[in-house]
Amino acid sequence: MSEQDADDKLQNAMTVLQRVTPPFLPADGEVMTLLIEWPPGETGLAPHRHPGGPCFGCVLDGEMVFELEGDSPRVIKAGEAFWEPGGDVIHFQDGNNRTDIPLRFLVTMIMAPGRPMLVFVDDDELERRRWTRRSPGE
Repeated sequence: MSEQDADDKLQNAMTVLQRVTPPFLPADGEVMTLLIEWPPGETGLAPHRHPGGPCFGCVLDGEMVFELEGDSPRVIKAGEAFWEPGGDVIHFQDGNNRTDIPLRFLVTMIMAPGRPMLVFVDDDELERRRWTRRSPGE
């Protein structure tokens, strides 16, 4: 197979789901890919952040309610991609939007050395930053 034929074959098989320039790529960092599976109706994790760096993902099955600080909640369906910048940004929701089917999504995290993958946000901070939450459609 020629290089051009191989390139054509790849272009016909490939769909770019997202293209994002992350805020940084830390020297000596780690990259971790996780498969998350929430049963029907699961609300997901409590509000948290990823201090070590950005996260990139794709919903494999089902629908996720996705809400980041400063953005309106939105539904991400199977085959759609998402990302979050990490750092100080609060991730408010990552739950299953459906009560009848499970949610499966893949997340790849870029993590700075010595930083935790995930940190939960306490109630006091949520109260101080409540102004950063938007209603759907805002």
